[in-house]
Formats: sequence, structure tokens, C-alpha cells
Amino acid sequence: MLTHLKKQSRVILSSFLLILLFVSVPPNSQAQIPEEYEGVHLEIDLATNKLKVFLNTHEVFSYSVATGRNKTKTPLGEFKIVTKVKEPWYLPKQIAGGDPKNPLGTRWIGLSVPYTNGYKYGIHGTNKPQSIGHYVTDGCIRLQNENVEWLYDQLQKGTPVIITDSSLTNLELSEKKQSIEAQLKQKYDDDEGDKS
Repeated sequence: MLTHLKKQSRVILSSFLLILLFVSVPPNSQAQIPEEYEGVHLEIDLATNKLKVFLNTHEVFSYSVATGRNKTKTPLGEFKIVTKVKEPWYLPKQIAGGDPKNPLGTRWIGLSVPYTNGYKYGIHGTNKPQSIGHYVTDGCIRLQNENVEWLYDQLQKGTPVIITDSSLTNLELSEKKQSIEAQLKQKYDDDEGDKS
């Protein structure tokens, strides 16, 4: 019995020290999220404009973000990281990756929002760091470049990303998700119709 308690105490202490390491290491350091931990996911709350990195149920990092300029711009739901691009091009204005005028900053982490293939909605850097914390985007989640670079290096494709709005009731949240998905499907259908 005593041996079992000692082993359990060591496991709890090791877990606590690992979590303490993640909480105490700033994002611009060389800290790594260990690959053997499958419980890494992101949560983004539109009400607070915060992106949080979780290891299992423990919040290990939190960043301020910029999100959609109105309540229907940033999609709500559970997604996965499906694309990762260094120095992404900003295609609407043909701005090359690495150009200081590029509003996507230095990294693109694309999300599995339906009908978008990971190239319409994502987590990206910025050329306007003063915009962080505000509602100013066309629907993406905007971070400081150093923070998105750290996330890019740490997170794998397939990492879950939950986008929610804590200011809404569950019913309002469900209705908003359905409305946004219907709008995305309609736009996709319209774009497909234009191709034929």
C-alpha cells in the first residue's frame, strides 16, 4: 500500500512539474509541447478575444487575438487544423509572403471550416499589431506574429480548435453556428454554380 502511494505521489508530482513548466515558459522561448500528449487543443472565445492552448484540461498559454468585425464573421464550432503555410501570400491583393504589407503576417494555420478547404478561415499573424484584442477581421483569428509562429511550430495538423462565444446561451450559440454554416454552404454553392 505504501509503495503504491509513493508511485502515485511521483506521478502527480511529475504531472504538476510538467504543467508548471508550460505555464512558466513564455511563448517566445524554445519550449515544446511534447508529442506524446494527445490532449492538446485550442479554444478561442469571441466574447473575450482570447485564444487558449490546453494540455488535456489544463490551460497552458493564453493570447489576445483579433476576430471578426461583426458577430457573423468568425465561424463558431469545433474544427481541426488542416493547413499550415509559412510566409503565406495574400491572394485578394496579390501580396507576396514576407512582404511587410501582407495582412496575414508570417504564418497561416488553416481550419477545417466546411466548404473552405482550410484556406478561408484560419489563425494567422498580422502587419497591424495594434489590432490585436479588437473586432476587425473578415473572420479569421489574428495573432501577433511571434505568437502565431510559436503555435505553428508546436501544433500539428489535426489539432482540435474550438471557437465559441461565452456571451451567448447554448441555444443562441447553436442557432448562430447553424446560421453561419448555412451562409458558408450558400456561398460555396454560388461559387460552384459560377464555375459551370
